[in-house]
Amino acid sequence: MMRLLKPITLCSLLTVSTTLSVAQTDTRQLVQFPPMMQEHMLANMRDHLVALNAILTQLSQGEFESAADVAESRLGMSSLESHGAHHMAKRMPPGMRQAGTQMHQAASRFALRAQEGDEQAAYQALSEVTQTCITCHAAYKIR
Repeated sequence: MMRLLKPITLCSLLTVSTTLSVAQTDTRQLVQFPPMMQEHMLANMRDHLVALNAILTQLSQGEFESAADVAESRLGMSSLESHGAHHMAKRMPPGMRQAGTQMHQAASRFALRAQEGDEQAAYQALSEVTQTCITCHAAYKIR
């Protein structure tokens, strides 16, 4: 048993130290917004997380139509005006702007899949939404 614990402990320590060193060498591009726009962007992203949580909760309860409504109104292409996307996009580097557009498009595609009621297709489409978030957050930061 001790022979097994040592390699596991060593792997755990290596994982933690690797994670810590990655956090210390943040290579994401800093995108500078005026303070008010920065706060607006952060508020939008926090709302995106709240929307994703609502979507997951609704999916877990089999409420596909409700999940679709939240996705389209708060994340999808229909949400662009309420988030001030056009105003914000002017200040974004092209890759960040593209990632944002892809997220909104993916959310609209998810809404369509959720309306169809196919659970697996809906979850697959939702993972495309979160993948765009991951891609953008891995490449850019605003603070």
